[in-house]
Formats: sequence, structure tokens, C-alpha cells
Amino acid sequence: MEAGLLWFCNWSTLGVCAALKLPQIYAQLAARSARGISLPSLLLELAGFLVFFRYQCYYGNPLLTYLEYPILIAQDIILLLFVFHFNGNVKQALPYMAVFVSSWFILSLQKWIIDLAMNLCTVISAASKFAQLQYLWKVQDSEAVSALSWGLSAYTCATRIVTTLMTTNDFTILTRFVIMLALNIWVTVTVLHYRKPVTKAE
Repeated sequence: MEAGLLWFCNWSTLGVCAALKLPQIYAQLAARSARGISLPSLLLELAGFLVFFRYQCYYGNPLLTYLEYPILIAQDIILLLFVFHFNGNVKQALPYMAVFVSSWFILSLQKWIIDLAMNLCTVISAASKFAQLQYLWKVQDSEAVSALSWGLSAYTCATRIVTTLMTTNDFTILTRFVIMLALNIWVTVTVLHYRKPVTKAE
């Protein structure tokens, strides 16, 4: 029973994450705008994903408990490039990319660095959600924001709470997923709240 639940949670999470950001990318392309998408939120989310992925690799945790993170990082990079594109400043993405690539190597130089970064990871990821919420409150427009992507993010947090309890039982990781679950639900509700009704042509 437990093995079946673990199998389902792991593979459903991977399946969802394989397409997690696609609704968001589609919504952005359809709107041909980055309006409603917070750049600081996206950068903080990418940083949180990077730290979490590096932490899991460093400690050799079971691969299936974090395999979705390279997929999420790749999708976030694509989304980030589209945000810069629609804001008319694609070249400004290069310094951020350089920082993220160098951070991958710096994080694993010393054990205390990766441990400190992981402790800050929850704060960073929470800050990314609050940045998105703040931006939505400001513009009161979620046309280019996908509620589906945020809802799927909430689902993956819920499944990762289950897999963490059944495998590593790492308190730091568990705390992160509980907080992210609550914040992802909050963002999803906020996106739906500011969704403008579609008006049909006469």
C-alpha cells in the first residue's frame, strides 16, 4: 500500500511537472504580454529551485524525490526569457543566467554553504510567492498568469509532503513544502479573483 502510494506520488509529480509551466508560457504567448507576471517573483523562484536541487544532489537523496527540479528549472528559464522578451530587454537576462550558473558550483564548495542556502531556500521561495501576490494586487490583472500552473504547483507540493514523510523525513524539506503548498493555493485563488470575464463578440 505504502509502496504504491509512493510510486503514484513520485510519478504523478514528475508527470505534472513535465508540463507545469506550459499553461503559463501559453497564457503569456496568447496575451503577447508579461503583464501580471512578477519578474522578481520568477527570479526568486528560480533561485529557490536551484538551491533545492543542489541540496538534494549534494546529500545524495533518492533521485525520484527531486527529479522534477531540472525540468522546472528549464521551464522557468524559458518563461524568464519570454518575460524579458515581452518587456523588450532580452539582453538583461544574461547577467542573471551567469549568476545562476556560477551559484551551482559555489553552493557545493563547503557543507555549511549548502546547508545555509537550504535554510534560506524556504524564505527565498516564500518571497517569490509574496512578490507575485504583491504584483497581482498592484496591477489587478491576471490575464497573462495561468491559474492552472499555480494550481498544479500546489498539487506537486502536496505530493512531495507525502514522499518526504515516506522517505527522507527531512524536517527542513517538509517545512518548505507545507509553506509552499499554502502560498501556491493563495496565489491560485488570487489569480482567479483578478481574472477578467471573457466577453463574447456580438
